[in-house]
Amino acid sequence: MAEQQSLDNMQIDGSNLWKEENFTDLQVGSIRKLSPIKIDGSDDDSRKASWSATTNIMTPSGALPISGDIEAETLEEAVNKFPEAIQEAIKKLQDDMIRMQQEQANRIVTPDELRGGKSDIII
Repeated sequence: MAEQQSLDNMQIDGSNLWKEENFTDLQVGSIRKLSPIKIDGSDDDSRKASWSATTNIMTPSGALPISGDIEAETLEEAVNKFPEAIQEAIKKLQDDMIRMQQEQANRIVTPDELRGGKSDIII
């Protein structure tokens, strides 16, 4: 019942609205621009637009979507900074994967975990 109440109280924050635009070359990837707007739909010049880059890289397991933020003021600047944003996103993904592998390698495995979990048998 609590879940239903939260759905009934769901409200869009009219002071934090954004207009989304997508730009693509239909080959390499896409650039997304989020422009801040006011509740009446006019531009909100008190906030800065947000840009992001998205592409897919092929892996042995299939396509892997990659996305990253672009620090830009214009579409031209975003297009020019697209490769840098994707390279940074790939580097972050690689760093995260290395960290996760290291955490797994350093993890202590208990006999219960090797058997698939704790046993309910009391001796």
